[in-house]
Amino acid sequence: MRNFKALAGLVLIALLSTPTVAHAGASSITVGTTDQVVSLDPAGSYDLGSQQLIGNLYQNLLTIPAGGNQPKPDAAKRCAFKNAKTYVCTLRGGLTFSNGDRLTAADVKFSLDRVLRIADPSGPSSLLANLARVDATSAKTVTMHLRRADATWPSILTHTAAAIVPKRVFPARRLLADEKVIGSGPYKLNRYVPNQQALLSRNTRYSGSKAKTKQIFVVYFVTSATLKLAIEHGIVDVAFRGFSPAEIAQLRTESAAGVQVLEGPGSEIHYLVFDVRNAPVSNVAVRQAIAQVIDRAALARTVYADTVTPLYSLLPAALYGAKPVFQTTYGAPSVANAQATLAAAGITTPVALDAWYTPTHYGPEEAADLGEIRRQLEASGLFTVKLGAQDWEAYKEAAISRHKYPLYGLGWFDDYPDGDNFLAPFLRDGGFMQHGYENATADQLLDRELASTKPAERAAIFGQLQDVVTRDVPLLPLWERKQSVAVRTGVEGVEKSFDPALQMRFWLVSKRH
Repeated sequence: MRNFKALAGLVLIALLSTPTVAHAGASSITVGTTDQVVSLDPAGSYDLGSQQLIGNLYQNLLTIPAGGNQPKPDAAKRCAFKNAKTYVCTLRGGLTFSNGDRLTAADVKFSLDRVLRIADPSGPSSLLANLARVDATSAKTVTMHLRRADATWPSILTHTAAAIVPKRVFPARRLLADEKVIGSGPYKLNRYVPNQQALLSRNTRYSGSKAKTKQIFVVYFVTSATLKLAIEHGIVDVAFRGFSPAEIAQLRTESAAGVQVLEGPGSEIHYLVFDVRNAPVSNVAVRQAIAQVIDRAALARTVYADTVTPLYSLLPAALYGAKPVFQTTYGAPSVANAQATLAAAGITTPVALDAWYTPTHYGPEEAADLGEIRRQLEASGLFTVKLGAQDWEAYKEAAISRHKYPLYGLGWFDDYPDGDNFLAPFLRDGGFMQHGYENATADQLLDRELASTKPAERAAIFGQLQDVVTRDVPLLPLWERKQSVAVRTGVEGVEKSFDPALQMRFWLVSKRH
């Protein structure tokens, strides 16, 4: 303990002596995070840490507005499908990059083309794979030709893969150095030390509403423990991404010390996978009985200190088209109903289950998560559960490549907030896990929603797909993680970023003095 306290003290002294932090004042806010940054060039990043800065430095044609869940115009004045495979956007007038260059349709074309041309291994080019060609048909008009009908295209355009860069600055065939990046977003980059600090200042040429705070200092922490110390001691004003449930629970109690924890919806989910080729989960009655026994609320409370919320669909609750199908179908956890389901199928109890988890990819709570699930299942008297654990690489190989696990846990967060991104990867042709479940009806429904450009029609199809999952239970949704951010007294606006886009919108954050 003494060594830890000494280390923490050294960290605080180092932070206090850091120039960017020391000069934070009335017109600035200091943000701390344990996220890491891969690249500030949109062509080279496919990670949340990079996206937090990219989303504040660049504009896209479309964006997910604060608190929303559907694409709305950003740099574009309007966008629409001309036909099922042609998407046209018209730019707003007066757009400029932070260096003064005009933003035109040629820059949009250049930006999309270079992501595909560079195809960086750490980049997001796979998201644009359906783009056959993009044309700058006028200074303000961009026409995108798709290889196939794709109703998710507007949502894809909100991803940082489609961030707009100036063609006069960015090289066409390689990434630009992080410290040289330029965008047209609410902020511009003044200084960057990789995974140590970033200094952002208000972009006075930004065409949207002026950022509320003139300067944002971002400090990157190696551990959540030092980040927690920094928010407790007022070294940072905002701390997000990286806290454990226990740390969040403790921070919730520190309002008297000037710390408040703000929580809201996100889009990270956790679920159980059933490899339906493996007995006994090859029997749908066994899967349904498991769904009838598991108490998600108890799981959220006992393992995660209510930093997660029960999830009753593959779609997070904040997503357009989501409905709590497992809750409405199965009701409250019921041993009696599960027993009746098994008896009707002629299944002798207790049913022996092998369940697996990885302790190295989803955090230390994963062992407690599966342990609580085992406790609930065995307490019903209907199941006996043998738990197994593997490191992540061996886990993926055994579960997804070799199909050795009948029952195992996985997590997911979306590339873009569209229902298709939470359904197609799991249901189409057996899903990315190839866990033996295939459903021709589900594939047909996925084709229909992908071809439709009508949101209400797609939402209805999403509902049908969620019903299929509830009936067949190839996967069992467990919980969705809340977005939890610790702030110092006087900080305002953070809560406006709680939505499925998972984007911390620095430009909405301010601080009272």
